[in-house]
Amino acid sequence: MNRTRTFFYNAALLSVVSVLLRGAAVSFNAYVTGKIGAESMGLFTLVMNVYGFAVTVATSAVNLASVRLTAEKCALLEEMGASRADYRYAMNRVCRSVCLYSGLFGVLTGVVLFFSADFIAEHFLGDMRTVLSLKVLAVSLPPISLSSAVSGYFTGTRKVYKNAVISVTEQGIKILVTTTALVLITPFRSVEYACLAVVGGSAVAEAWSFVMCLVFYLTDSKHPKGTRLAKKGSSVRLDTSFRDAANISLPTAVGAYLRQGLTTAEHLAIPAGLKKMGASSSSALASYGVLHGMAFPLIMFPYAVISSFTGLLIPEITECAATGNMGRVRHITHRVFDCTAVCSVCAAGLFVTFADGLGMAVYNNGEVGHFIKVMGLLVPFMYLDTACDAILKGLGEQVYIMKVNTVDAFASLILVVLLTPLMGIYGYVVTVWVCEIMNLTASIRRMVRIVGKKQGILRYFLTPAAECAVTVLLVNGLRYLLAIPDGAALVVYLLCYSCMVFFRRKRNGEWRRKQKKEPLSCKTIPF
Repeated sequence: MNRTRTFFYNAALLSVVSVLLRGAAVSFNAYVTGKIGAESMGLFTLVMNVYGFAVTVATSAVNLASVRLTAEKCALLEEMGASRADYRYAMNRVCRSVCLYSGLFGVLTGVVLFFSADFIAEHFLGDMRTVLSLKVLAVSLPPISLSSAVSGYFTGTRKVYKNAVISVTEQGIKILVTTTALVLITPFRSVEYACLAVVGGSAVAEAWSFVMCLVFYLTDSKHPKGTRLAKKGSSVRLDTSFRDAANISLPTAVGAYLRQGLTTAEHLAIPAGLKKMGASSSSALASYGVLHGMAFPLIMFPYAVISSFTGLLIPEITECAATGNMGRVRHITHRVFDCTAVCSVCAAGLFVTFADGLGMAVYNNGEVGHFIKVMGLLVPFMYLDTACDAILKGLGEQVYIMKVNTVDAFASLILVVLLTPLMGIYGYVVTVWVCEIMNLTASIRRMVRIVGKKQGILRYFLTPAAECAVTVLLVNGLRYLLAIPDGAALVVYLLCYSCMVFFRRKRNGEWRRKQKKEPLSCKTIPF
């Protein structure tokens, strides 16, 4: 299997797994919403924003250090012709250092969150019903930080299938425990305990994940598959210290602290702004839960396909940039933009056309459909921004991305504070639109400067947008003239749009080149 086929095989495999996991997450989210209601969902989402910041501090970018240290040591050991014992010694040293680092941050963050739960609930969340949930989540922080360190080791040794198994079983445990807890607390009709049941399921799943990580690590061979090991013992001893892990993780972690802190403050300000507008605490939480806890997971669901490709492109672009092959980088960029445009425009048209049906089918809530329709038009911008960030990461622009994201988070916080008291939940909608377009503009300008792309990004979206518009008009005509159900209309939409894209590509000659197995030359790409 050549390199291109291997890439697309892995991307397709990851896409399928990602879609299945996201599908399970969205379905479970819909079930939880039906059980606990919009207000409880808003309270849970609010708690999880504080928890997200705590997880960021607890892990402190240890996964990055674990991946890099593991990969570096494996490369050195292979070059030196090390033995099995040498690999075991080096890998144990790497895992010891990253686990010490992650364990320190995980325990300290857990202790701080546990004992400050009352203060955070009263002064930041403004709801004392969140105290128990915060304390339960605090207990789960040490396992999360340690799991992040060990999962980085599996990635560094190219054994990511272990991480996939852990993720799938973790999701299963989370669904099982949460469902059982919700059934037990349903008779009490308590928002506090409903939220506690959901976060308790997450905490148990995280603990299970750590146990599986530990078992997989203890039974691991401590070297990548296919490595040639020396038959005789050797004296290769590669050590790794706590400082090595900290030197890699801390610079990235500091930026993550700032951005996640601003994002958490932004989400805490949304219900507060709604209350200033005159909404009650219950209605403010319900509006926030509908938009951020229900609509956004659906909007980001199709991105599972694109994210699998963009994630695998990072090392490919890094290698091309390191060897000075910018023509290949431009070719990859062209393909990424083309794929992103086709998929994101299709998703945007789907959300706008079937928003009401999706809201009722998934959540049995008509308000969700309204927000899906409003935010659905932003999908191409959101997906393209993430693709641009992946390309910039491959080009070594992580610091620039961190700066842009930090400015984005700061601007979002200011706009939320200013707009939500005046416009209500739509103030947050405007904030997302403005900041997403600003972030995308900054990323594109930087990428164009490095890659050297001279033509506009807009041209990638014009033809798919026209094809999508024709498809939407056709489907809406069939729905109103023939009264076909939404399910059949959705199938017609996907088939019609796919056929248009297919025949356009065939007309442009791309299909014929693939059939003849002719390599795409960067010189033939109109950049």
